[in-house]
Amino acid sequence: MIVGLLSKEIQEFITNSLQSNIAKLALSKNPFPEVEWKEILTQIVSKNKAKNKLPTWFQNENIYYPSSLSIEQSSSESTAKYKASLVKGEVLADLTGGFGVDCYYFSEHVTTVFHCEKNQDLSEIVAYNYKKLNKSNIKCIIGDSALFLKNYTEKFDWIYIDPSRRSDSKGKVFMLKDCLPNVPENLAFYFEKTNQILLKTAPILDIAAGLKELKNVKSIHVVALENEVKELLWVLEKNYDKEISVSANNLHDKKTDTLSFILNSEEQLTYSLPKLFIYEPNAAILKSGGANYLCTTYPVTKLHSHSHLFTNDKLIDFPGRRFIIDQQIPFTKNEIKKQLQGKKMNITTRNFPLSVEEIRGKYKINDGGNVYAFFTTNLNDEKIVLLCSKI
Repeated sequence: MIVGLLSKEIQEFITNSLQSNIAKLALSKNPFPEVEWKEILTQIVSKNKAKNKLPTWFQNENIYYPSSLSIEQSSSESTAKYKASLVKGEVLADLTGGFGVDCYYFSEHVTTVFHCEKNQDLSEIVAYNYKKLNKSNIKCIIGDSALFLKNYTEKFDWIYIDPSRRSDSKGKVFMLKDCLPNVPENLAFYFEKTNQILLKTAPILDIAAGLKELKNVKSIHVVALENEVKELLWVLEKNYDKEISVSANNLHDKKTDTLSFILNSEEQLTYSLPKLFIYEPNAAILKSGGANYLCTTYPVTKLHSHSHLFTNDKLIDFPGRRFIIDQQIPFTKNEIKKQLQGKKMNITTRNFPLSVEEIRGKYKINDGGNVYAFFTTNLNDEKIVLLCSKI
């Protein structure tokens, strides 16, 4: 940490420069020669990135920010709050502490939280910020988290891990065994120290692939923020070998849409041709593989086993986008050219042989407007286009 960055004058300059063009600002003269100009610029860039993602930090005075990469890699406050709702107890160890957003919220559910971070500078920044944020039940540990676990004699109620998805030799990786720490390889060691593990993985990880690498999975949580999947959370319990529950969650400002089901349980699907309304499941549900369970939970029917679009004649609340069908067109060359070519609309494909880009190029359909076109397949295996208005 550079203590000079916390001076009143520099902090005011940082706040007043948040709207500045950072490229132009970088070429100007440093008004505070006692501190390196790039360090001041880093504070401006990182604080800007925290504005919407980390409002608690942004709104507090004299917060010290790390590199913008650390902000990008940290959980948002919204996803951290959800994550923290899954744990409770006396002691939790976060083995991959980072900027400490998850620990901040874990500390509201757990009596003592250990924030482990091998980067000394980052650990010192986090410890300083916790004091500014009035968090006194989080202990920052600098160094190898595996060594910390080995030397800690008591058991933890929880261990939390967010493995790094970058490898010095392989670049960006996706298999859990290639991440750091290697969770599959170290599971037995972790379970010597705790009975419960919360693991965060990237949204790109395939759930089936994750299950092949992990043991003792009790539940899986898909977490999306405003319909963009941000992370997969895996709850592991020592010696657990029963059914796995799945929860698909789409977080909004004022509510969370949730669909819960038991992995590989029997689905009760019903099908029909398009009716008055069309429903498109949110990204969390699609990622979870649980779209077929919607027919059990909601009064809807599915267009086709592979289409992942649902329909009914009475408008309902639904975890996803809702549309009213204005027109149904058979997917034939003449009909498409006659009714769609050269027009402006939002295109979505579901169980359709052409991509959105191919459809736009082939039929010269422009992007945007108020018309939503679903290119899909119905239960009779007929290719159709549904022209809809969004509700």
